[in-house]
Amino acid sequence: QVQLVESGGGLVQPGGSLRLSCVASGSIFSIDTMGWYRQAPGKERELVVVFTSGGTDNYADSVKGRFTLSRDNAKKAAYLQMNDLQPEDTAVYYCNARIRRSVRHPWVGYWGQGTQVTVSS
Repeated sequence: QVQLVESGGGLVQPGGSLRLSCVASGSIFSIDTMGWYRQAPGKERELVVVFTSGGTDNYADSVKGRFTLSRDNAKKAAYLQMNDLQPEDTAVYYCNARIRRSVRHPWVGYWGQGTQVTVSS
């Protein structure tokens, strides 16, 4: 079994900061991409940022310059530092990772359970 566990969400005022964490656990041979998506009420899930094992990242235009993704391969973890948060950043944030359980298993995309981020005064 593979699990992605997120933490770090909460309520913050506009202009504030939060740091989300995502840790992968279980039977893991290799992790390719890790990243974050978000889903606001009444909207579809959208990409926030994805970071590949090759070291490249892809940020949504709406978060460029404010959010920073980092990755710790040894800990099988990804972190999302979110600065200058605005009400439009309010959403459930989901961690996503493309994982292979062994050389005989295919690459599979996994999702965490989500963590709520609310930006409000």
